[in-house]
Amino acid sequence: MKKLLIATTALVATAGMASADITISGHAAAGIYSSLSNKDASAKVTAVTAGISTTELSTINTAHTTTVTARALGATLATSTTVAAITAAQITADKALSDAVLAGTSQTVAKADIAALAAMLAAAKGAAAADASVGTYSEDGIYSNAGVDFTMTGATDNGITFSASVNIDAGMEVDTGDFELDGKDGGTAGLGSVSMTGAFGTLTFDDGGIENLYSDGLTNADVSYATTVGAVSLTVAHDTAAATGSANSVSAGYSASGMDFTLTASEATGGTSTKLAVSYALNDTVTLTGKTDQAATKEAVQTIGASTTLNGVSVSVESANNSTWDVDLGYTAGGFALTYGVDETDGWTATATAALGGGATFAAGVNDEDSMYAGVSFAF
Repeated sequence: MKKLLIATTALVATAGMASADITISGHAAAGIYSSLSNKDASAKVTAVTAGISTTELSTINTAHTTTVTARALGATLATSTTVAAITAAQITADKALSDAVLAGTSQTVAKADIAALAAMLAAAKGAAAADASVGTYSEDGIYSNAGVDFTMTGATDNGITFSASVNIDAGMEVDTGDFELDGKDGGTAGLGSVSMTGAFGTLTFDDGGIENLYSDGLTNADVSYATTVGAVSLTVAHDTAAATGSANSVSAGYSASGMDFTLTASEATGGTSTKLAVSYALNDTVTLTGKTDQAATKEAVQTIGASTTLNGVSVSVESANNSTWDVDLGYTAGGFALTYGVDETDGWTATATAALGGGATFAAGVNDEDSMYAGVSFAF
């Protein structure tokens, strides 16, 4: 990203402060999207697993829609051979799904109600509730957004460097990496991290903005400290608002003779979650990896993998002892790149990017859930 230096000023108001730089950078993006995973509290329901057919979905929703006032769905559905296992109590429990029409049309449903429907459908099939899931997806639409980032850096006379950032973002945003519709950004200013670095290490403050070192699915931290002890890099993060037993996470890394070791751990409900990852560069083109992941209260999962890159073609494979696997393929040439990934569920994603010059990049993607995006991003 290009950065435009706005000001370099000697600050003399505070003793011991040498100088400070303020830089400003900008970004923008625009394009189209369809059926992206929706992150807000309502969404389009488009698919159900556990072997439930479109015909059954249509039957359920036709009956549901025609009996919205009385909610007398038990008697209605009992006459259907496809959904006879659904009881009146289960129908009542689905709450506000009275307007749901799942057979290909869009509508808005609260996530809690979607979960209730998933449980109903699982019961109808004699499946466990965990085996039934309802996809929640956006409508087709256009996204456009822009933002400005301000970064302030400086150093004291005794060698401590410091930095802070502020950003302003506005417009509809999409997460192309996860095929998610992030929604509208309000255009308000947001404070990023504030950090200080010296011989002691790096101390970072960011209220709720520091990812848990074990997993980004856990609660974010507010403050972190990173340092190097001999050949070991060490980072500790703390969430000041977390309940006792879930506030801290830690990461340690060590490299020697082509091997990289990373140990991460976090306090969690029910115990401590730990992960040990090892990678070994077999040669200039092939890397072998191994990992063991012990989440609190769950069985440990061991994963092995390998990756190689040659003449712009990359291949990466991983397989775990819980019957999961991933295969990722890639090709790059100049400013053009293609990727394709597939896993044990036959879920796949395909993406393409192309550098257009002048800070502009075209990107497009599609996956097995018929989610897609295509657009151009700009860096200023």
